[in-house]
Amino acid sequence: MDPFSAEGELLTVHNAFHQGQYQAVLDFDTSSLSQSNVVPARVLKLRAQIATGDAQGAISNSQKEKGPDFTAVKAFAQYSSGDNGGATKQVEQLLESASENATVQILGGIILQANGRTEEALSLLSKHQGNLEAIALITQIHLQQNRTDLALKEVSAARKWAQDSLLVNIAESWVGMRVGGDSYQSAFYVFEEMAQTPSSTSSKSLISQAVSELHLGRLPEAEAALNQALQNEPKDIEAIANAVVLATLMGKSTEQQQYLEELKTRQADHALLTDLEEKSSLFDQAAGKYSAKVSS
Repeated sequence: MDPFSAEGELLTVHNAFHQGQYQAVLDFDTSSLSQSNVVPARVLKLRAQIATGDAQGAISNSQKEKGPDFTAVKAFAQYSSGDNGGATKQVEQLLESASENATVQILGGIILQANGRTEEALSLLSKHQGNLEAIALITQIHLQQNRTDLALKEVSAARKWAQDSLLVNIAESWVGMRVGGDSYQSAFYVFEEMAQTPSSTSSKSLISQAVSELHLGRLPEAEAALNQALQNEPKDIEAIANAVVLATLMGKSTEQQQYLEELKTRQADHALLTDLEEKSSLFDQAAGKYSAKVSS
């Protein structure tokens, strides 16, 4: 039985992780788990620890653990703490010895994609055996490639056999946000339910709700959800990045600058900052081709 299926004993902790409820994952009682599910549960706990910003703690806690699952977790912790070179080297070694391992596929795929090695990431993730997180990551990569058609194909195929899966709902909502139209509203319903239900709410789901509100043009509602996320997690990088976007759209230049400076301080290589720098450079290049004509 798939431990993450509706009948599996890891469904609750798996859903909590993907809803961003990392403390609930860390607190999850593993004492009664069957032996085959001990390692997957341990991996989720270590990943939750990394997600809360304690990558070094995750490395220390997994130091004595053996096997490709934990080597992959250590590599991901290295990557999360800024040691990209060491993490990539570990992943390359794992690709040669354990590319069929689900944890290696997921965490290795994330690291490869982050390094711009998209084809290698997709090749690794495509080896999955019905792993919904791998499908969600493949969907995300296709969206980053602006291949909405391939992303839609991926989630449509998964929907046929994993109809009630939270991950499929989330991935389908990502695609919906790119497709637009009525799909914006469908995505909003998914994220709003996650964000406003006490058993599933988290900063991550609140940010998702805020982004869907932005797509629907509901700026005050987006601001309310984002403010709630920032109250819960003032240092959340994605909340800060989206606050920059929201403040810009609302014409709040002072707040926009404050959030922008905070983002630069906390994560100077964030995708939003990289994109802004690239766009600014392109604008300067285009502007340099023209010179103002002064008439006498």
